[in-house]
Amino acid sequence: MNAARTGYRVFSANSTAACTELAKRITERLGAELGKSVVYQETNGETRVEIKESVRGQDIFIIQTIPRDVNTAVMELLIMAYALKTACARNIIGVIPYFPYSKQSKMRKRGSIVCKLLASMLAKAGLTHIITMDLHQKEIQGFFSFPVDNLRASPFLLQYIQEEVRNHHFTISLCPSRAQSYAERLRLGLAVIHGEAQCTELDMDDGRHSPPMVKNATLHPGLELPLMMAKEKPPITVVGDVGGRIAIIVDDIIDDVESFVAAAEILKERGAYKIYVMATHGILSAEAPRLIEESSIDEVVVTNTVPHEVQKLQCPKIKTVDISLILSEAIRRIHNGESMAYLFRNITVDD
Repeated sequence: MNAARTGYRVFSANSTAACTELAKRITERLGAELGKSVVYQETNGETRVEIKESVRGQDIFIIQTIPRDVNTAVMELLIMAYALKTACARNIIGVIPYFPYSKQSKMRKRGSIVCKLLASMLAKAGLTHIITMDLHQKEIQGFFSFPVDNLRASPFLLQYIQEEVRNHHFTISLCPSRAQSYAERLRLGLAVIHGEAQCTELDMDDGRHSPPMVKNATLHPGLELPLMMAKEKPPITVVGDVGGRIAIIVDDIIDDVESFVAAAEILKERGAYKIYVMATHGILSAEAPRLIEESSIDEVVVTNTVPHEVQKLQCPKIKTVDISLILSEAIRRIHNGESMAYLFRNITVDD
């Protein structure tokens, strides 16, 4: 495909080879070549971006996969977007399969909503549109002042279950709404894991626990607020029969795997035959590969929104599903001004 004739370019904002793999897959499907640019870190740690070809009046798609060094990847994206903006690109669309800081989208104590800050920074840098996948909270779309297409990986993960998981009978999840959607589409039974591993970020997420309670504090006469009983999370338990069945735990992000490992142990004790963990974004930080390899989990299935080749070498249980097809089709449709509805056919808010 002649990029000069079609009026668009695809760039990769990553400075590491491992992170450009997805960009290469996408451009191969589009029949295009990656735009000529140089992204590197100077000796003092500053990020430098140089655009090596004209982009005036064109639609520019910046593919940015997020490695472990999140902050460097964010700066690469911001600087490249700003460089393209000053080079008179017509539209600058960020293709960010895993949106960083998406877990910091709610107020906690005296913290901040970092995800909203990042959305404002991207708009200021010059982005006019974003393509992402399975945002941690769908409400994050409201943080942006420009369009956001939040694609879904569920069709690819469901296809993997149908083709690779034989005699599947049961779907179980740390994320009940998502598990219910999978169970309904695959005509399976449903069970729920309940306990400490179910939710770890809902505590104090509205910031109303400040200031802390102080003994003998002086209150206004007549102002006595009712005391709330402190939360106490119950131990992990399984609601439903999993004996002799294949258990599939579904979530959007798998990073620290302690909760998944603990859930797998309970499922094994309850008689589960095999245990699969499926997630869109396989961040798999720190000791995650080792913990998975030593656990009762049989397979961890993730997409290639985040590079994890090193983790796969450490843990053969990790499998990858390619989602470059839907990203390349989204790029093509946006550039041609076509409807995106086809990419969301039969998709519900629970997927």
